[in-house]
Amino acid sequence: MDFKNVEYYDDKVVLKEAKSFNIKQVFECGQCFRWIRQESGTYIGVAHERVIELEESGEDIIIHNTNKDDFDNIWLEYFDLERDYSAIKDKFAGDPLLEKAVDFGYGIRILKQDPFEILISFIISARNSIPVISKTINKISEKWGSAIEYKGNTYYAFPTIEQFSKASLEEINTTGASFRSKYIFDTVAKVKACNELLSENKDIASMSEEEKELLQYDLNMISNLSDDDCHIALQKFKGVGAKVADCVMLFSMKKYSAFPVDVWVKRAMAHFYLAPDVSLNKIRIFGREKFGDLSGFAQQYFFYYARENNIKV
Repeated sequence: MDFKNVEYYDDKVVLKEAKSFNIKQVFECGQCFRWIRQESGTYIGVAHERVIELEESGEDIIIHNTNKDDFDNIWLEYFDLERDYSAIKDKFAGDPLLEKAVDFGYGIRILKQDPFEILISFIISARNSIPVISKTINKISEKWGSAIEYKGNTYYAFPTIEQFSKASLEEINTTGASFRSKYIFDTVAKVKACNELLSENKDIASMSEEEKELLQYDLNMISNLSDDDCHIALQKFKGVGAKVADCVMLFSMKKYSAFPVDVWVKRAMAHFYLAPDVSLNKIRIFGREKFGDLSGFAQQYFFYYARENNIKV
């Protein structure tokens, strides 16, 4: 584990001498949209229908507004705290170009987020900026999610599938989702219908062809597929291409061979390795072949380095 030990209190948990954990880098490396930096330097976020606040204090990481049960059952996995990131960095040590990006983003960790929320979030992300993505997700949460109070402020959880299914296409469009609204509406409807079918515990042999077709939208099933099959399955959702599928796999399904390629990763790879006219798909293939099962970690280091340093090609 990347910390010495854990101290538990009534309303917080402290990770003592935490390594490879920088809260700015974790929350600003493009993998999440619901964490807001406070004037004090802490970050407040909404995840798993809870509000928590993270603070760095010397070598310690303090998770406010939580307890031992939630830490053990949610945050330990959410922050990938059982993984030794030093071991990953050691495996990257033979590549001086990647080492430069790793040293710069030394405290990045890949979050394990909710697959439904991340699927919707990255459908919204297509051809969009991070501030606009966050604004749209927050509007969706305010309209259909549950309210949570913290420090005198009201926050909103991302809606459950059941809550979000009450939204019409027209209502989704008012959140700023624009042309993506129809993809979101279709995805919510298909995931809900699939879950309802699964709850009936029907034998597959007794299902109609239409019902069998619905099974392909089972997010639990998709997350248990091999990395390559998972990538293909996610693209059956409208509005999900290769890059969005890679993001969903990497940030919610523990598929670490995923290598999402956006403009920043393209610039980083062109800057470090390739000619600038290489296609996004060729960069994806190159990244996966070069970094293998650790591709997703390399991608995060490259993304953060390129964006923070405003790399141009």
